Amino acid sequence: MLDTAEEITIAPVPGNGSVTAVEVVDLRKEFVRRKKRKTGFGRERKRVAALDGITFTMRKGETLAILGQNGSGKSTLVRLLSTLLLSDGGSVRIFGHDAYREHRAVRRLVNRVSVEASFFKKMSATENLSYAARFYGMAPSQTRDRIPEILERVGFPRDRLGDSMENLSRGTQQKVALARALLTSPVLLLLDEPTTGLDPRSKLEVQQFIREIRESHDATVLLCTHDLAEAETLAERIGILDAGRLIALAPADELKARYGTETLEEAFFAATGKTLEDEGEEDDE
Repeated sequence: MLDTAEEITIAPVPGNGSVTAVEVVDLRKEFVRRKKRKTGFGRERKRVAALDGITFTMRKGETLAILGQNGSGKSTLVRLLSTLLLSDGGSVRIFGHDAYREHRAVRRLVNRVSVEASFFKKMSATENLSYAARFYGMAPSQTRDRIPEILERVGFPRDRLGDSMENLSRGTQQKVALARALLTSPVLLLLDEPTTGLDPRSKLEVQQFIREIRESHDATVLLCTHDLAEAETLAERIGILDAGRLIALAPADELKARYGTETLEEAFFAATGKTLEDEGEEDDE
C-alpha cells in the first residue's frame, strides 16, 4: 500500500492539445450507510464518502477505464457525470458545460450504460429504442433500419424482438441498454460494467462495437469494469479507484512499470493491497 504522500499518481492527458471532453475537479459525494446497532435495536446512520476529492480530465476521443472493487465509487462516478446525482462538492464540466447548472445540455451529449439500466418494462426492446431515439431528436426514418441492425450487432436474439423487457433475462436487457446508448451516437459514452451478464461471443462483439463508435464518431468513452483484459484492450489510460479515491491514472504499461509488475492485475493489487474479486461494501443512498 502506498504512503499518503505518494498515493495520488496521475499521468497527463495524452494527445496533442485536443479538446477537453471531461473535466472533473475535487468531486465529492457522500452517502448514508445504515448498520444494525450493536444493541440489536434499530440502525446506525453514518455518512461516508463514496467519492473523496476525485480530479481528472479526458480529451475528446479518448477511452479511459476505471478499475475498482464493488463499493469503490465507480457507479457513483458514472451517475454524477450523467447528472443522475448531485455532488456534495467539486465540479464537473462536459465539453465546457457545467454538469449541474446546464444539465439539459449535458444530457444531450451523454449516454449511460449500466447494469441497473431502466426501461419501460411492458414495452419491447424495439419500442424502448424507438422512444429513446425520439428523445434525442431522431426521426423514425433514421432508426427504422438502424434499430434492428444495432440489436443484431450486440447479439440480441431476433426471435425476442417483440417480447416485453420484463420477460427478458438480465444479460439480454444489458444488450438492449448497450444498443440504446450506441443508437444515439453519444459524444460521451459512460459504460458501467457494460459486458456484465453477456456470453463470451456477445462480449467480444460489444467490445468491437465500442471501438467502432469511438473511431467513427470520435466518441469519448469512460469505461468502469472488473474485466482487466477489457480495460487494457479498449483504454488508452487506466485509473485505479479505491475507497472513493483515484490513486493512479496512467496507460497500462506505465502502471505495470510503476509498480514493477508483469500484469495489470498485479499492479492493481500493488496499488490497493486488494484484488478485484474482493467485494467492497456498498453505500446506501
